[in-house]
Amino acid sequence: MILTTLLSLAAVAQAKRQGSTTMLRFGCSQVVIDRLDPLVNPGQVPSTHVHQIVGGNGFNATMPVTDVSSLADCTTCQFSEDFSNYWTANLYFKARNGTYKRVQQGGAALQFNDKVSTQIGGGILIYYVSASPGKITAFKPGFRMLVGDPSQRSRSGTTLKRQNCYRCYTGPNFGGDNAAPCQDAKLDTEKFPTDVCKGGIRSNILFPTCWDGKNLDSPNHQDHIAYPKTGPANFLSLGGDCPTTHPVRIPQLMYEVVWDTTPFNNKAEWPADGSQPFVLSTGDPTGLGQHADYVFGWKADSLQKAMDTSGCMGAKCASLKTQTIDPMKKCAVKKVVQENQDGCKLIHEPL
Repeated sequence: MILTTLLSLAAVAQAKRQGSTTMLRFGCSQVVIDRLDPLVNPGQVPSTHVHQIVGGNGFNATMPVTDVSSLADCTTCQFSEDFSNYWTANLYFKARNGTYKRVQQGGAALQFNDKVSTQIGGGILIYYVSASPGKITAFKPGFRMLVGDPSQRSRSGTTLKRQNCYRCYTGPNFGGDNAAPCQDAKLDTEKFPTDVCKGGIRSNILFPTCWDGKNLDSPNHQDHIAYPKTGPANFLSLGGDCPTTHPVRIPQLMYEVVWDTTPFNNKAEWPADGSQPFVLSTGDPTGLGQHADYVFGWKADSLQKAMDTSGCMGAKCASLKTQTIDPMKKCAVKKVVQENQDGCKLIHEPL
């Protein structure tokens, strides 16, 4: 798969004009699927809905505001110094008979000769962008944040379309993937696609890029971060100036999940009213409630060094250490909430 399956030629040209943009792009296999949320529902077992989690094995129902890299001894991420945790809601297929089945996840497209990321089935592809190396401040130990609103079912305007979207693949092997994330006017949508996606569906979620420089967290896990004055920055872009309340530029963090919806392409199994059949584990049938949680956990100053390095692309950068897929997939967290998370049952509440 050539580079343009990740970025449009215009985006690549823009990055080259900036001359020094660094983009870490690496896979993290699954560490656990569980009904836990140490940010929104700390200590609550079970939490309100099921999540898929990747990263360090320090993940738990409660995670103190501390250096979480010291809580883990392995990681499912390709960069072996990254013990962060990344998680999103799971996706389910709602059949015509009212039963639900969890949608499996696939590997990422082959880019930058990174074969490991193609093998992370069940995981998340992670991006860290430094659009101005030397001027981007990496996250600090104890930092965490949340983007998106799991309760959202409608949205006015399209400001967030380039920050939170779904791409409908037109065929196998990431068909139609010829534009930067969330920037294809036809294939990228804020809501779930309404028709069959012959090659599956991809989720992209971008986080704000400005920080208040003081707080590692905030009560809603969002107020300590902000978008630039001119609005959310496009992928690979520095964007406008940060507001005076949040003057510190932080890496542009993005999650990418490939949902293998192809086993559910038969419309005879879709709801009788013809509506699209997918629902997030929050109970959201619109897709607008897509959200993502992040707890920083890179060792020492390893991420800062990468964000200060110019021209890195993919899963290699400076002195960052990497690992193969085998130790990634051996790293795991024991499931706490014992339930049928794959669905196949009638439900009347979030999974």
